[in-house]
Amino acid sequence: MSPAKTADKRSKSKTESFYDRIADVHNVALRVNGYRASVAKYIRSLDLGLTPESLVLDAGSGTGIITLGLEDSGIPHRGTVALDLSHRSLDIARSEFRRDKKTDEKRIEVVQGNVLELPFADETFDLVITCGVLEYVSLESGLAEMARVLRPGAKLVFIPVKPSLVGSMLEFLYKFKIHPLEDVRRISQQYFRIVGNHRFPFNEPIAWSKTIFLLEKI
Repeated sequence: MSPAKTADKRSKSKTESFYDRIADVHNVALRVNGYRASVAKYIRSLDLGLTPESLVLDAGSGTGIITLGLEDSGIPHRGTVALDLSHRSLDIARSEFRRDKKTDEKRIEVVQGNVLELPFADETFDLVITCGVLEYVSLESGLAEMARVLRPGAKLVFIPVKPSLVGSMLEFLYKFKIHPLEDVRRISQQYFRIVGNHRFPFNEPIAWSKTIFLLEKI
């Protein structure tokens, strides 16, 4: 095994163990911060070109907050795959999907996996959403892999951590590395057309650390 692959495997193991340990607290924090409502409102505002047969991937789903926001948005789609590295996070996500009265858990498939090695065929999905995940990996490798599994012309809703006071605090607490926004724009354009860069209203806590890029696969 090459040194690079050995390092990637070690990093994956550390990240998985870290989120297994903090999954419960992390889930509560996201619920209190209202990420679900903010994401639902934003997705509802978009013309994503989805149909009742469309398939969505939540890449790095954690405890399921973004998937729940997608369900709240009411956009047409056949189902969602919630993929994450952390087994404990996925256990919590299953529980959240099961007990949420507004969510049809039968439409959600929970999969354990790595965003750099997505276990899906090329051009499988009509929409990919990823939030606060690519900070743990090579931005170029992560975007390339998400482009691979998207159909031509399909959208990626990319919610990175932005440089900010709160972002820096999260960077320290959650042990990731913020990608400069100029790098996000430059690298994204290797695989996508940038359709928009949305800023959440400042009265929504997600705005203190996140921004959104709407990307369309070239």
